[in-house]
Amino acid sequence: MNTVLNERHLPTGQTVQIVQGDITTEEVDAIVNAANAHLQHGGGVAWAISKRGGPAIQKESDEWVRTKGTVSHAHPAWTSGGLLPAKTVIHAVGPVWGEGDEDAKLAAAVSGSLSVADELDLQSIAFPAISTGIFGFPKERAAKIILDSIYEYFSKDSSTIKTVRLVLFDNETVEPFLKALKMESS
Repeated sequence: MNTVLNERHLPTGQTVQIVQGDITTEEVDAIVNAANAHLQHGGGVAWAISKRGGPAIQKESDEWVRTKGTVSHAHPAWTSGGLLPAKTVIHAVGPVWGEGDEDAKLAAAVSGSLSVADELDLQSIAFPAISTGIFGFPKERAAKIILDSIYEYFSKDSSTIKTVRLVLFDNETVEPFLKALKMESS
């Protein structure tokens, strides 16, 4: 069972929550997949989402790349949720640590995912800690960038999104996000 550990209510009407648990069980309109540009879901969060969601997610991902090409940081792809409780999976390409301009690429992946959610008229979205697993992005740095990107996105435009959940699997990832949320709230 996923547990809300802390939350922040934004002046623009959204709620941002830090949740410990399994993103594949989230009952939200969309979950964000930490994807690679070719949408091959073979490791990390992407593997877990594809495994639990069933073959439809990989099949739709392959079709996306075949018809639209590889996915960029700023323009995520999306598929159905397959067998997941979430009806949509937004496939955000996070940066690999060491490839250059990682902060801007991570910020673009977050704001791009929120933009897709708005295009699809969604009200709730759950993010993993994009790029902090097999892509090696430092968790503390990612937490601040992800939260700042969410806040900046909502400060610019009106949005259909009401709830953003940052769903983090282990304590090693939860702690930097809780710390970053508390720093932003003070």
